Amino acid sequence: MSTPTSSVADIRKTFLDFFASKGHTVVPSSPLVPGNDPTLMFTNSGMVQFKDVFLGTDKRPYVRAASVQACLRAGGKHNDLENVGYTARHHTFFEMLGNWSFGDYFKRDALKWAWELLTQVYKLPADKLWATVYIDDDEAYDIWTKEIGVPAERVVRIGDNKGAKYQSDNFWMMADTGPCGPCSEIFYDHGPGIAGGPPGSPDADGDRYIEIWNNVFMQFDMQEDGSVRPLPAPCVDTGMGLERLAAILQHVHSNYEIDLFADLIKAASRATGEQDLGNKSLRVIADHIRATSFLVSDGVIPGNEGRGYVQRRIVRRAIRHGYKLGKKTPFFHKLVADVVRLMGDAYPRLRADEKRITDVLKAEEERFFETLANGMEILDAALAGPSTGSGQAATVLPGEIAFKLHDTYGFPLDLTQDVCRERDVTVDEAGFNAAMEKQKAAGRAAGKFRMDRALEYTGAGHKFTGYEQLQETARVVALYKDGTPVQQLAQGDDGVVVLDTTPFYAESGGQVGDCGVLEAEGVEFGVGDTQKIKADVFGHHGNQAQGTLKVGDTVTAKVDVERRRATMRNHSVTHLMHKALREVLGTHVQQKGSLVDPDKTRFDFTHNQPVSDEEIHEIERRVNEEILANAATQARVMDIDSAQKTGAVMLFGEKYGEEVRVLDIGSSRELCGGTHVGRTGDIGLFKIVSEGGVAAGIRRIEAVTGANALHYLQDLESTVKSVAATLKTPAGELQGRIGQVLEQVRSLEKEVAQLKGKLASSQGDELMAQAVEVKGIKVLAARLEGADAKTLRDTMDKLKDKLKTAAIVLAAVDGNKVQIAAGVTADAMGKVKAGELVNFVAQQVGGKGGGKPDLAMAGGTEPAKLAAALQSVQAWVAERA
Repeated sequence: MSTPTSSVADIRKTFLDFFASKGHTVVPSSPLVPGNDPTLMFTNSGMVQFKDVFLGTDKRPYVRAASVQACLRAGGKHNDLENVGYTARHHTFFEMLGNWSFGDYFKRDALKWAWELLTQVYKLPADKLWATVYIDDDEAYDIWTKEIGVPAERVVRIGDNKGAKYQSDNFWMMADTGPCGPCSEIFYDHGPGIAGGPPGSPDADGDRYIEIWNNVFMQFDMQEDGSVRPLPAPCVDTGMGLERLAAILQHVHSNYEIDLFADLIKAASRATGEQDLGNKSLRVIADHIRATSFLVSDGVIPGNEGRGYVQRRIVRRAIRHGYKLGKKTPFFHKLVADVVRLMGDAYPRLRADEKRITDVLKAEEERFFETLANGMEILDAALAGPSTGSGQAATVLPGEIAFKLHDTYGFPLDLTQDVCRERDVTVDEAGFNAAMEKQKAAGRAAGKFRMDRALEYTGAGHKFTGYEQLQETARVVALYKDGTPVQQLAQGDDGVVVLDTTPFYAESGGQVGDCGVLEAEGVEFGVGDTQKIKADVFGHHGNQAQGTLKVGDTVTAKVDVERRRATMRNHSVTHLMHKALREVLGTHVQQKGSLVDPDKTRFDFTHNQPVSDEEIHEIERRVNEEILANAATQARVMDIDSAQKTGAVMLFGEKYGEEVRVLDIGSSRELCGGTHVGRTGDIGLFKIVSEGGVAAGIRRIEAVTGANALHYLQDLESTVKSVAATLKTPAGELQGRIGQVLEQVRSLEKEVAQLKGKLASSQGDELMAQAVEVKGIKVLAARLEGADAKTLRDTMDKLKDKLKTAAIVLAAVDGNKVQIAAGVTADAMGKVKAGELVNFVAQQVGGKGGGKPDLAMAGGTEPAKLAAALQSVQAWVAERA
């Protein structure tokens, strides 16, 4: 590889410094998990964190921004996973350089600055650069050719203005309707030594001309009929792949040859022992360690669903490539330190989370390595063995085998496909999906924060007075029925009301929306929920209980006081609990979701093991100590920079606007827009009622406060008194009495087992006479009364010792269940296998089973058919003997 002219770290810094000099605010990379955006699995471009700005539901204290955004494309619509390692430019994780204008500068500045950065700062040769514009975008074409001076033959118009308008690669749309506009892409020509033609030509898909920067100009609002209207404030959204730019600046053609990847590939070589640095498996491992490290840092733990499942797929694909290189023990987690060394300066959170990332990946490796060898053995056998009846090696892997690998050995489908692709074998995906569907559990509901963006509200924002008061005189400014604007709601109508001012809190930050009533003379609208339509516009959802409500009416808006106060107690205690969790369990604890309603607080957080009883007691002690201190709550509104200087906790992944609310509750200080108690003593009492895991590395605590906590403890006390009365002992001596009862139960169970053993033994002696010799093997098939599984096995061992060469089936019935044991002595196993024998019998009584050749167990559900099944054993043995 040529000596790099600029390291990845230098390129990153140079980009941000350049745009900072042009008046841009440098914005940190947002998490790989988009905040409050259920439409995306992962952040896949730099504009994701600004999506609400473009939609008009958020605003920032700046109109120019620049960032280096961590991105992931390994799930859902944007999925490059299967190509990683096999091409020069595909990655799961990548970095996107971007600059944005929110109604400030437009095409001229954007394109001139792009050209200046590439040619004057990064020193790319101007004659190597090409540009594309949308076919109708004369403005961008003239800027390139007349103002910047790019020869016309190197500026290509892309698109079809005759039949497919607004449907080409050079016209960007956020959705079918809404903000959209033309693009202008910049390409780098790697030279005639590489196959491929310029953009817009028939062979444009070659590798000679590589797109490095895309400038999107949002200047239109797409209508439902396909027409466009000019946006009042056109915006700019750009993106340039850091890895692609680094390859050009470092004079290499593959992204995997840049300095950052060269170091990671060497680290992968060290960890696996593979010396060939060109090995594609090392590329896979180098790519995947970046993706998985950043995912863990952003709270995504390997799991069986959603983002966790994508994380698991990436980790296990990397492990499989290490296994392919001969690595049979965990190695992948050892590369985290290398990622931190190379990228920790640009992403400080990565360095802070190094130990946790390493521990999580190590645990996943150890879990997968336990089954990897067995799974690969089955897969290798399936791929190498003859297909049915043809005598040829398999060309299609059956779907049921792929599913078995997934279900039993933790092989994601794409990992199996990866192995098969290397051997020119396809996977029967339809069969896999059918097997998956057969076993799939009921769908899971994921609670996501929502805005009523479907409601077309174009009016001004309103004033929220709910921090200070719970009743307000307000005017109705908009009404909706079935999602459509209306002028009035008649009695019985369900609808949404927008007021010019409101004391109702809209669902946000985990806190549920307020309920209550909107009243006027002869008019009553019951509010059942409050949701955001925009950041400063709330929708009051409910039913018109009395009279007719019209746009322009004046109403008295009354919040349900008791419900709000109960919700405030639970929200305020969540802050205190969050602080106590970090103090007791460690600073690795991060909030991963919450639900605050009048009944409880539910809090999800990162932690890799159950919270012990002692830790729960200490958390409760600390929180209740804060409550007893009865400190006043203080809320201050300030700009984000000032808030950060106060040391306020900012929830990772949350979006914060131009101004933020810093909330002091006891010794806790967080950014929060929710409603809270006036003093900590208003919370009353705090009690944790449950703690458990909800996903790998994610725990959940539920707790109650105030009257709910009192009711919980009273119910608990009633239960204790009831149990004490049943056991006829004082409540204070209950633990000792329960111990005595359990000891008595264990003694009786032991006595019953001994009696069953004696009964079975006596039955066994009687049964020996029923054994019939079949072709040199003594066959016995009989029913034991009152036997359990252990008794069947014990009796089987005694009968095998006494009968010598024998095949034995013993069965017992308990209600509607049949228990079956089959045993074969060692000298008869050449002809008869216990697993086959027990399965033969079990199938006749509605069951199945299996086991070792000498002993096997099975169950069934049709006791009425047992006698006939036992009678068939002699003939079955005769056929095989």
